[in-house]
Amino acid sequence: MRILGAFLASISFLSTLFAQTASGLLEQFENATEFWEQFDLAKKIVALHDGSVLLRLEPSMRSEDMHRRGNAAFVFARLGDDRGFQIIKAILEDRSPKRAVFEIDSAGHPSPERQIRADRYYAAHLLGDLKDVRAVPILVPLLKDEEVREIVPWSLGEIGDKSAIPPLVEALSDNSLAMRVAALRSIEKLERHAPN
Repeated sequence: MRILGAFLASISFLSTLFAQTASGLLEQFENATEFWEQFDLAKKIVALHDGSVLLRLEPSMRSEDMHRRGNAAFVFARLGDDRGFQIIKAILEDRSPKRAVFEIDSAGHPSPERQIRADRYYAAHLLGDLKDVRAVPILVPLLKDEEVREIVPWSLGEIGDKSAIPPLVEALSDNSLAMRVAALRSIEKLERHAPN
């Protein structure tokens, strides 16, 4: 009985260890069905600082599932491959219906329009996660974009570049209370944490 217990414990330990290796994390990333779960795996992959993972992630950079594509692009960008930043930027700009559609309209039918909105919103969020100052001039005009504007202040605050403060101050006069609150939070964060 003790031998069986020790054997099962060693199998559990080895499977946990495998899950934390590049190969194990990549396998989990490829098999993940929820984009947020996949993003958590993407962050773990980035933490390994292993550029060899990019080759295996290249097919995901062409996925019609824009969230999957964005998550793979996040890994590329964080590991220093500019293709990742460019892919996320392209998702944000893409309004083409050529994509995987998971969003459903009120009648229960797949909705490419809702999917485009969700994909663009997620791309704007990813730009905040990247914390790349090159995203600031991309995001600032989107403070007036109905599809993504609610996430833009958060992303600008995450990036941490004080050049975003003047457009965020402008957003304080927006008709939407949620938008004004988001802009104020980001301004406070930028003033607290951004270097002079």
